[in-house]
Amino acid sequence: MGSIDLTVFPGPHARYDTPMSVELGAAAKGQTSARLSEADTGRAIPCQLDGTKLVFVLPGVGAKTERVLRVELGGESAKHGGVKLADQGEAGLVVEVNGKPFTTYRYLPKGEFPIKARPFFYPLLGPGGVNMTRHFPMRADVPNEKHDHPHHRGLWVAFGDVNGTDNWSEEKSHAYQTHQRFTELVNGPVFGRFTEVLHWESNERKKVCEELRTFTTWTLPQDARVVDLTVTFNATEGPVKFGDTKEGGICSLRVPTSMDGNKGGTIENAAGGVGEAETWGKSAHWVDYYGPVEGQDVGATIMDHPFNLRHPAPWHVRDYGLFSANPFGHSHYKSSLLQRGDYTVEAGGSLVFRYRVYLHRGDTRRGDVAAKWHDYAFPPAVKVKE
Repeated sequence: MGSIDLTVFPGPHARYDTPMSVELGAAAKGQTSARLSEADTGRAIPCQLDGTKLVFVLPGVGAKTERVLRVELGGESAKHGGVKLADQGEAGLVVEVNGKPFTTYRYLPKGEFPIKARPFFYPLLGPGGVNMTRHFPMRADVPNEKHDHPHHRGLWVAFGDVNGTDNWSEEKSHAYQTHQRFTELVNGPVFGRFTEVLHWESNERKKVCEELRTFTTWTLPQDARVVDLTVTFNATEGPVKFGDTKEGGICSLRVPTSMDGNKGGTIENAAGGVGEAETWGKSAHWVDYYGPVEGQDVGATIMDHPFNLRHPAPWHVRDYGLFSANPFGHSHYKSSLLQRGDYTVEAGGSLVFRYRVYLHRGDTRRGDVAAKWHDYAFPPAVKVKE
């Protein structure tokens, strides 16, 4: 059993509960487990090997304070509940975090909540176990819920003009996303992940392009939830044109009605905008939507990664509860010098989008959203000691 020391440099910012990874290279090849601890105190930190990368959640470290961590390859990781994924077919892919339900990915056209046009995550449970998305249209029996926009289902991926087809709504002649297969299901003490191949199809069920969707859920010491979503479009059937429309969002969420901006909730973005008038169509690193749900004050943040096309994205975010990152609708949003937002992926090419969804307690400040976006965009540096 070998040992490797890592030096973590947080930079000028204090960090806490920060998802991280570091490449260990040949030393970790063939290893299936590891133990991570603080070199000075011996305190264990949950970790997980992902190939030759070590993945962990960095506990609190002060600004400008280096931290030395020790990796013992072949050792047993500290336990902290972890993430478990179970594919139950028509009942969906069930995700648990620290032994508690978190979400279910509905990907088949049959089951408890059958999909009509595309897969979605429902329910999505945040701090305290409260549901962070509207129940309708999966359920129509929840008091005081609005029943508009039936295509707003939980947390989902969609866009309204892909080679001229509507893969956003569920109106007549809508297009489809169809599950093909899961290429991996990963469980572990730090994260769980699935990777899925989908076909995006026209309203006539003709394949338009292929998508590789990766969903990673982290386990944190507190009851906040962090999800990373990577969407890779592959132009397998010829050029793929994303049209200039406001009707769409690569990462979309419909919040509970009690949290709506016109029902007691608040929209806030990274630029300091508050409310729909100051956030709809505006470019921002992140948007946070918070308010009362089931007697608790909670919030949901979607973060746009700096590597994304046209970062920071404009946002299709509404007082009635829609919450979506849309990098293509520039003629509607007028949020940049671009007059049109159309974008074409040439035949054989790819286009990758990355987002983080952060479910937290309280408002934007209590959730420390700005710091959490900084952790996502600019994680602490880590160096393997020679």
